Amino acid sequence: MLIDIKSKLDSPEVEELLSYAVISDTGELESARAEYRSEAALQLYGWEDEELLVGLIGFEETEDGSIDIRHIAVLPENRGKGYARGMILELLTSRNPRYVIAETEDETAADFYRSLGFMVYSLGESGSGIELLRCVYEVEDSEDEE
Repeated sequence: MLIDIKSKLDSPEVEELLSYAVISDTGELESARAEYRSEAALQLYGWEDEELLVGLIGFEETEDGSIDIRHIAVLPENRGKGYARGMILELLTSRNPRYVIAETEDETAADFYRSLGFMVYSLGESGSGIELLRCVYEVEDSEDEE
């Protein structure tokens, strides 16, 4: 179950998880924390298992009805247990977005998104020569057709 953890940004557990979701650079971690503090539209939720925070997902719901995933992470010792999948699926069912969008430079992350039905598109190479990938999940319209 997802719980709101935005107010716990300074806790060691949240800081550790957020550090896995950003480039391993202290400045990038501080920048992400500052963004969550200052931007009301950014939401940060955690996934607990037996009262242990095992994952987090940071996102923004946009005016066009989509969810832009900014950060997603699971503790290394808990990866492969379906927590990241569970966080995304809960967002899909609880928020009912038109699209879910994530960007990554990591091909393993792109494969994870593909396994959930996301389409993955290349946005080209960054200035450092690393390919940036855009992962998009389009939610099917559930209206009954007569």
